[in-house]
Amino acid sequence: MSAPNPVPFRRRLRHRVEFALLRAVAAVCGAVPAVAADRAGALIGWVAARVGRPRWGVVTTQLRMAFPDATGRWRRTVGRRCYSHFGREAVAMFRLAGASRAEILKRTRLVGRELLEKAAREGRGIVVVSGHLGNWEVGAAGVVARGFPMDIVVARQRNRHFDRYLTRARERLGVNVIPRGEAVGGALTSLKAGRVVGLMGDQDARGAGVFVDFFGRPASTARGPAVLSMRAGVVLATFCAIRLPGWRPRYEVRIEAIPEVERERDRAAAVRAVTRAFTSRLEEQVRKQPCQYLWHHRRWKTPPP
Repeated sequence: MSAPNPVPFRRRLRHRVEFALLRAVAAVCGAVPAVAADRAGALIGWVAARVGRPRWGVVTTQLRMAFPDATGRWRRTVGRRCYSHFGREAVAMFRLAGASRAEILKRTRLVGRELLEKAAREGRGIVVVSGHLGNWEVGAAGVVARGFPMDIVVARQRNRHFDRYLTRARERLGVNVIPRGEAVGGALTSLKAGRVVGLMGDQDARGAGVFVDFFGRPASTARGPAVLSMRAGVVLATFCAIRLPGWRPRYEVRIEAIPEVERERDRAAAVRAVTRAFTSRLEEQVRKQPCQYLWHHRRWKTPPP
C-alpha cells in the first residue's frame, strides 16, 4: 500500500500562516466586548463588499437567479449585507469557542423543543438538516446547551491546523463531529443512542445528488438526510439559527419536522420526495432572511442531466 502524498512545503507554510492569523483574530475577538466585536465583524464585511469584493460575481448572479423579479438595486443591497452578516457571524463563531453554557442559553431561544424531547423519549434520535443560513454553529451549541446531545456530519478542512481547531472548539461545546467519510455508520450509531444528528443540505452535491427545485431551478442536492432518516426510521426536521434584530447577537433556533411524504415503492422516488420537501422548507427560510444566506456558494453549479 503506497504512502499518502506529502503536503507540499509551500502549502504547509501557507496553512501555518493562515492558522496563526486565525488565532490572532480569535484572540482579539475574545478580548473585546461582544457588541464591539460584533460591530467590528460587520465593518470588515462591509469593507469586503466594497474593496476587493471576493466572489461578488457569484453572489450577484445567484441573487439574480433566485430573485429574477427584484430590482438590481435590491439585489446589490442584499449582496452587500450578506458580507456584513458573515463578517459578524465569523466573529461570533470565534467568541463561541470560549462561551459558557449560561452565555449560550442567554443568546439563543429554541423553537421546536418538543420534537427533540419526543425523539429522546423514544430513544431513536432525530435527523436535522440545515443550510448555510444565519449561524448554524451557534444553533448546534444552543441545542446541546439545553441537554440534547448532538453530532454533526462535516467535511474535513484542507488546512489541518484549522480543522483541529474547529473540531476541538465544537467538542468543547459538547458537539460531537462525525467525518463525512464515516457518516453512515457513525450517524446510525448516534441515532440508535437517541442523539440528534445534523447535516447540511444546501450545497451542490455534483453527480452524487438528486435534482430538486431550489428557487424554481433544478439543483443537485445531497440525498444523505433523506436516506439516513428513512433507513433509521426517525423524524427528519429542518434546523435554522436565525440572527434576531438588535445590537447584541441573539438567535432563534428553529426546528420543524418535515411533513410525512407518501412512501412510494420506488426508493429513489421516495428519496427525491423527501429531499424536495426539506429543500422547499429551507427555501422558505432563505426567502424570509436573504441577507443571512451564503450566496457565495455556487448552488446551481452542476447542470441537470
